[in-house]
Amino acid sequence: MSAEPHHTLPPVRLHSDAELAREALGAPLFARAVRLARWAGPGTRVGVGGELDAAQLPEAAAALGLEPADEDAAVYASQAWRVAVDTGLVDVTEPDEDAEGAEGAAGAAEAGAEGSAHGTAAPGEDLALVTGGAPGEVLDLWLAALETVLADAAVPDLDELVDALDTGGEVDFGRLDWNPQREADFLDGVLANLYLLTVAEGGAGESTVPLPVLAASMVVPDGMGEPTDEVLEQVSDAMMRLDDQFRQLEPIGLVEFRPVDEDLMAEASDEDLAAGPSGAPAGDDEDVSRYGMVRLTPLGLYGIRARMLEAGVEAPAIGELSGKGADALLDTVSRFPESAAQAEIEQWLAGRELPAAVAELLAAARGDDEGAPLRRLRCQQALATAGPEVEPAVRAVLDDAELGGLARVWLAERGVGDVPAPDAEMVFWLTVDTIAAQLAADGETEELPLLIASLTAHHSGFFEQAWRVEHPATAYVLEAMGRLHPDRKAAKEARKAAFKARSRQG
Repeated sequence: MSAEPHHTLPPVRLHSDAELAREALGAPLFARAVRLARWAGPGTRVGVGGELDAAQLPEAAAALGLEPADEDAAVYASQAWRVAVDTGLVDVTEPDEDAEGAEGAAGAAEAGAEGSAHGTAAPGEDLALVTGGAPGEVLDLWLAALETVLADAAVPDLDELVDALDTGGEVDFGRLDWNPQREADFLDGVLANLYLLTVAEGGAGESTVPLPVLAASMVVPDGMGEPTDEVLEQVSDAMMRLDDQFRQLEPIGLVEFRPVDEDLMAEASDEDLAAGPSGAPAGDDEDVSRYGMVRLTPLGLYGIRARMLEAGVEAPAIGELSGKGADALLDTVSRFPESAAQAEIEQWLAGRELPAAVAELLAAARGDDEGAPLRRLRCQQALATAGPEVEPAVRAVLDDAELGGLARVWLAERGVGDVPAPDAEMVFWLTVDTIAAQLAADGETEELPLLIASLTAHHSGFFEQAWRVEHPATAYVLEAMGRLHPDRKAAKEARKAAFKARSRQG
């Protein structure tokens, strides 16, 4: 048995599909893509890549309610059109390149003829899903839109891209110092870290993360103390990249973002910019926020989790176990933080007949495998909220060697009379089981020595008897007690008992 606690990605608390679909439809960029899909018709002209003809951009901007003279209007229209095409909200028929060349040559000789051929566009079949589809179908469209936006966000500044074009019209990636796959992987890593930071705080999408913290999570090596100037410069560069990328990701509804303060960028050096938040006054949220703040929206949590699942990452969500048996519930929540385990257990119990559900949980808590102590701890956690109606199910296991101690604790906490006292063997077994469960759940925490001292203080000669306990984790638990017991004499006795237990098992 390992002394390390279980590690898994904490479960996320997701909104319902219906709520998420409404958020998706309200995301500014997705809403603009829908409007352009409805606007598209026989007169809409597209180029070889399906992009809107430049002459059409003012009309498209007007369809979006934008002022065509606004310098950003064409950019918004072009972005929305690309999303509409990539998601299937718009169907395009691209021009034939050979025909385009022939028409262009002919057009040069004919007065009034257009200089090139154009493709056509029309509303796609998937546009009907926006109003008539199930929430899951709307979310699938939004996920497709998200992929387009993420791909765009991983591309460097267009001015740099144009400067890096060589004479043959190809991008000189070496000169640009830009690797498409590396940039995509970097953005994926950033979003994964942001997801992890979010779910670690309860998984409800309420955590706002300072941009320097997110940048440092991608740059600063694990275990580094004071960052070097070189590392601080890398953090600063990463912050600026993220500032640009999150500006692009906000309109699709993935994040809420407060950009880096432009005045701060103008007045700070690279080192100051990267190191600034660490030197800000404790609790001074205003100072920290000047360096940029980002939060995954509920829709963003859904989107990043969906991409993780597609990549084969285990990313649980609270409520997924509601339809499964008690064995699957206890096995899975044993790897969750306590608060997340409680939320999952409550959803599992909801809608079930409580006495039958408790009987099922108790049966699933049995076992002498490595995970059994933690299953019993989670079972006890589930029983904590149960009322008197489950007393018969709990009493039914009073004579069970593995569950009898747990049942007595539950009954005693509720002041129930007529509970038989446990024998010494059960008391020792329950003590070992409890400590094994705590070690499996949280490892060697600061609170564990106090628990160990409390559990052993009530029994004189505890370690003289404990090594004989018929529990698979006896030696492992006694070794932990030898390391952690706050009383040196007791710790020495625990180590001796652990040696005896190992010899007995061997």
